[in-house]
Amino acid sequence: MPLVQAAGWKVRVLSRHAREGGDGVEYVAADLLKGDGIDEALGGVEVVVHLAGGPKGDDIGTRNLVRAAERAGVRHLVHISVTAVDKLSLTYFKSKLGAEQAVLASSVPSTVLRAAQFHDFAVKTVGAMAKLPVMPVPGGLRLQPVDARDVAERLVELALGEPAGLVPDLVGPKVYTMGELSRDYLRATGKHRLSMPIHIPGKAGKVYRAGGNLTLSGATVGTRTWEDYLAEHVPQR
Repeated sequence: MPLVQAAGWKVRVLSRHAREGGDGVEYVAADLLKGDGIDEALGGVEVVVHLAGGPKGDDIGTRNLVRAAERAGVRHLVHISVTAVDKLSLTYFKSKLGAEQAVLASSVPSTVLRAAQFHDFAVKTVGAMAKLPVMPVPGGLRLQPVDARDVAERLVELALGEPAGLVPDLVGPKVYTMGELSRDYLRATGKHRLSMPIHIPGKAGKVYRAGGNLTLSGATVGTRTWEDYLAEHVPQR
């Protein structure tokens, strides 16, 4: 929000729960899944940055938002999606792809940014695995995690610009195996775990092993590495 405010824009935040405004930011309550309160929230709004999401229902909530944006005459809708959304048949990715398609097919001029997994997500994933007596390491799985600050800066840049449709993916500066991410996390936290390689089954496993979740060319690349993130956010021991 500070980046948008620095550009001289007024900011209105939509969430499911009402809260008091502050620092020049207005907060409004609405429910994307139910469709309640969206028209009121978009009244007088010129640019919408759609960041809301969850484990399911993104396609439903986004379609409700898009219809309200059309009624409100929004001139630019910026939507964050995820890399490989059109390659993985998992339920989460199907929902995200439906959301993306709803945005691009609407009459509202739009921009869609597909971003790789955030560093925060990578930490939560390996942190959860590190709680087990033996740490599972999915074989063949590689990620190119990106810093949330790089994503925020790119989204603001896009929001301040003209609608551009589907833009190049945003990924982190390095590709890591899950084994590398796990070892780095264990080293940073001072933990010791035996590890066990595991096989990712099904079509998703084939995509991951083939690197289909990666964007190795034509992408916008963030500046902050996984190592940078661990040094800043994970207590060193």
